[in-house]
Amino acid sequence: MNIALLSPYYPYRGGIAQFSEQLTLALEEAGHHVRVFGFTRLYPDILFPGKSQYVEEAERRGDRPSERVLDSVNPLSYGHTVRAIRRFAPDVLIISYWMSFFVPAYAHIANRLKGECRVLLLVHNAIPHEPRFFDKPLAKLLFRQCHGFLTMSDAVARDVERLCSGAHPVVSPHPLYNQFGAKIDKDEAREKLGLPQRKTLLFFGLIREYKGLDLLLDAMSLLDDTCQLVIAGECYGSFERYQHQIDNSPARERIFSHIRFIADEDIPTFFSAADALILPYRSATQSGVVSIAYVYDLPMVSTPVGDFSDSIAKAEAGVVVPEVSARALADGIREVLRPENREIYYKGIAREKAERSWGRFVERLMEGL
Repeated sequence: MNIALLSPYYPYRGGIAQFSEQLTLALEEAGHHVRVFGFTRLYPDILFPGKSQYVEEAERRGDRPSERVLDSVNPLSYGHTVRAIRRFAPDVLIISYWMSFFVPAYAHIANRLKGECRVLLLVHNAIPHEPRFFDKPLAKLLFRQCHGFLTMSDAVARDVERLCSGAHPVVSPHPLYNQFGAKIDKDEAREKLGLPQRKTLLFFGLIREYKGLDLLLDAMSLLDDTCQLVIAGECYGSFERYQHQIDNSPARERIFSHIRFIADEDIPTFFSAADALILPYRSATQSGVVSIAYVYDLPMVSTPVGDFSDSIAKAEAGVVVPEVSARALADGIREVLRPENREIYYKGIAREKAERSWGRFVERLMEGL
């Protein structure tokens, strides 16, 4: 089957670009002919809050490039993209969707091609984590142009159903991000990061308001000095408010910050050094960071949002606390670190890893057609 994938892709960095690379490999391993159509411009610089949209030179891995044709803010490129995809003559067009900013381009392309091939929307988020008044109307416009939907959580599937009458999304859990390298010795990992030998909590990924880092910092003040926290990730916006919170925390000597984009080669070190991944989110759908934690056999503590009740609690891979609060997080951290509970979490993680293969994800994707 000829499959066109329209998505952020290398040389762009970030979770969706990495997801698309792994999906391409999995589709090819399943015997499909895949061509990726990417962006010449993803976000205008004025709208991008991070340091860079691109993989840095030192991080380049020789990935094959996409056919870069789509400029998100140049309508002339929409027609160029349609023609490029049409020349490939796909049986299926898969579009990666996560925010309404891309609807004008995506809806135009889907509308022009939906009579020539199946259009499947791979929905990372139906509604952004930080919603605006126009998100739902724009999403509805795009959803009407698509034949099928694939989501990675029941929460996102319900959003799709609310926005698109008659939609029946297929749900498949986020597959494992297992491309970063093997787990290393915990003591060695902590030594590489300059950490004392304490129980280590990890907050990992882009730092944004909805991810609740401030709640976790408050929770640290409720935990004794057997615990330390590692914050690893680039901050979208200023880190100053968090730094002020750290400086005034009684736990400040046990909080270690690595405020930068974490290169792929460093991921094994951070996850191997930790005893638990903490997800103090105020809102969520599913998280790619959870899929990394599974690879490194790392139990998790999360707030009760998004799909965490399924991907963590029901899977017995950690603790989902009963409310979004610092006190609840502190209680959950104490629970996940109890020695008598660790074997339960490791067994749950092993079971869930078996269900989260890319091969299984491709099978479910085909059901969405």
